[in-house]
Amino acid sequence: MTDVTVPEFRYHRRFVRLDTILRLRWLAVLGQLAAIFIVVQGLEFDVPIIPCVTVIGLSALLNLSLQMAFNPRRQLEPIHAAALLGLNILELAALLFFTGGLQNPFSFLFLAPVLISATALTTRLTLALGLLAIACATALGFVHLPLPWNNDEPLALPPIYMTGVWLSIVLAIGVTSLYTFQVSEEASKLSDALAATELVLTREQHLTQLDGLAAAAAHELGTPLATIFLISTEMEKTMDPASPLASEVRTLAEQSKRCRDILAKLTQLSASGAPFDQMPLSTLIEEAVAPHRDFGIAIKVRIAVAGSTEPVAKRNPAVLYGVGNILENAVDFARETVEVNAWWNAENVEIVISDDGPGIAPDMLKRIGEPYLSRRRSDESGGQHGGLGLGVFIARTLLERTGARLSFSNRAFPDHGAVVQITWPRARFENKETLEEATS
Repeated sequence: MTDVTVPEFRYHRRFVRLDTILRLRWLAVLGQLAAIFIVVQGLEFDVPIIPCVTVIGLSALLNLSLQMAFNPRRQLEPIHAAALLGLNILELAALLFFTGGLQNPFSFLFLAPVLISATALTTRLTLALGLLAIACATALGFVHLPLPWNNDEPLALPPIYMTGVWLSIVLAIGVTSLYTFQVSEEASKLSDALAATELVLTREQHLTQLDGLAAAAAHELGTPLATIFLISTEMEKTMDPASPLASEVRTLAEQSKRCRDILAKLTQLSASGAPFDQMPLSTLIEEAVAPHRDFGIAIKVRIAVAGSTEPVAKRNPAVLYGVGNILENAVDFARETVEVNAWWNAENVEIVISDDGPGIAPDMLKRIGEPYLSRRRSDESGGQHGGLGLGVFIARTLLERTGARLSFSNRAFPDHGAVVQITWPRARFENKETLEEATS
């Protein structure tokens, strides 16, 4: 039960489809034409129509060319998507140049291409587009044509106000882009981490199905092997020991007996004589502990036997993987000893896993269980483990799906080490169907 490694699962950034960019560009074209029409016809302001319509027409012509030359469903490379978004910024800057520069209230549309980039492109490209938008806004603060307004009462805004407009655009680009990028990054990581969780759960379910298949095969093959063993034994008794076939018949009997012994071991995979799909709490702990006993770390298991009967749950790959992964982390960071304590009563079932390692760093204690959060120690060669920090996240997600509550803490001073407490409501840990099968 190991963490998901880089070759198995790698976080990929999302791409932008050409159709998405073209839709936004067509929306911009229609909006710009509508704005010019309203200003000219509705407000009767004097607008340089020919230059503005020329810029909008070139933008529409580019859209048509891209639609005819490429499949709209095509996923754009990040650099190409950034180029189209950068072109949007330049087109907006050209329109603002003819219509008042930063005095134009539509100057805040510089935000739109940068926000789109923050949602879907890399940090470097988003930063480049943000700098381009800021550069265009800065240039428009000094060089632009007059704002379309009433010729009898021209609008004159003080320089201090225009400086405030420029500063607000710059801050809005920086703050909103950072916020959008952070939210998008967390959503993407969470989505990929959940996909990795489903992958791990599927693998564990396959292993459980293989165990069941082995038990079924042992049951089905028992009868024909018994028949082969019986016939070969009878042939050996009636055959002349000096016959050339005597040794071969004897070998056949020995090998069939060996097969019967192997199948007998497979039929004993179930613990304590319980049905194969039943898992008492002690069996769960033993199966989780067994793979980690030979790593030089002493694992001490203590099970507090309460007055009520031991909880019995249906064999669940999610529980096995979750407890095993928490235990693996404890073994990985422990110096000498890992303790596994379990107890139960009529209401709850609890497993506490603790180690004598350095404990959980204070800055990670509140974030433990988040995807892609990893602080594994270096291996002997000085390199870092290849995990992506998904192990605890996957374990926590799988265990919480079974009704468990997890809490992470450190031992009280002067002791040191991490403590993970896993608690189930007993009704969730064991269900009535399992109990009926166990007593039938």
